[in-house]
Amino acid sequence: MSPAVQKRTKARPRRPGPKGQDEYLLRLYIAGQTPKSVQAFQNLQRICEEHLKGRYRIEIIDLLVNPALARGDQILALPAVVRQLPPPVKKIIGDFSNAERVLVGLDLRRLKVSEEA
Repeated sequence: MSPAVQKRTKARPRRPGPKGQDEYLLRLYIAGQTPKSVQAFQNLQRICEEHLKGRYRIEIIDLLVNPALARGDQILALPAVVRQLPPPVKKIIGDFSNAERVLVGLDLRRLKVSEEA
């Protein structure tokens, strides 16, 4: 994460990515440049590179700079990520170290159902 935190920008209209796949807009809400915030960003970026290469954008919103931005996405705990595009909106909180939980929580991949269940 760069020292300068990105400012919140308006979401671009939904557009298909390569081969008709959606582009993902993810908003990462943090509270300053803490080790937990940096780790959450690195984990999220790694997951996106592995599973959404070239089809995602991460906006970092530092609530220490502008706490009012938490209201729009109803953020109650940090760090949190909100999938803005494609609809529907999905939210998860944590450090995003468990890739499978992030993928399922943001509806990037369906939960695998075991054959025994």
